[in-house]
Amino acid sequence: MILNAFNLQGKVALVTGCDKGLGQGMALGLAEAGCDIVSVSRSVPQETAQKVQALGRRLYAIQADLSRPESIADIVPAALAAAGRIDILVNNAGTIRREDALNFSEKDWDEVMNLNLKSVFFLSQAVAKQFLAQGSGGKIINIASMLSFQGGIRVPSYTASKSGVLGITRLLANEWAAHHINVNAIAPGYMATNNTQQLRDDAERSKEILDPHPCRALGHTGRPQRPGGVSRLAGI
Repeated sequence: MILNAFNLQGKVALVTGCDKGLGQGMALGLAEAGCDIVSVSRSVPQETAQKVQALGRRLYAIQADLSRPESIADIVPAALAAAGRIDILVNNAGTIRREDALNFSEKDWDEVMNLNLKSVFFLSQAVAKQFLAQGSGGKIINIASMLSFQGGIRVPSYTASKSGVLGITRLLANEWAAHHINVNAIAPGYMATNNTQQLRDDAERSKEILDPHPCRALGHTGRPQRPGGVSRLAGI
């Protein structure tokens, strides 16, 4: 059956920022497909852990601040100590700052770029080295954005970081294909998550976004539950 190609029974997925929103939805989708989950976030994702366990899978929590590059070196050893291997990496953790480009601060620029782009590259690098050590290839799924293509307004560092995610995904896919490491990106639409709460609370701005957007036909924003594409991209 075609669905067997997406069966992830016995695999381990490392998912960053899976305490809520899209990250939680992706972790649950992967668990439903058979994965155990290694979560990486600043706090233990209790709700996600309970939901993963309810699906009959395990969740191993690693607490780390991905905006600090020095924390990345400890993540792969901790994941191996807990789960024994890594088969899939989902680089989901991210943040956003909203301000006119004329007034945007260096602090807000650096905080967003460090988490949204720098950590994606260096965690991918660390996990790819582990894939090579395991000798079995692997899957990396990055989270880009519609703004990787459209630009947006009032989010200069977010747009730059997500444009960078798109570019680095292409580069890593080119370089690592020979090692049987597949690197892909998902660019979600206008989703109902904490990152868009401020926009969704602004009725006028939300309407401006939805009017030209496919979500208009649906009558609502996208939802993190059961996001399409994650288990398919991770199919091994």
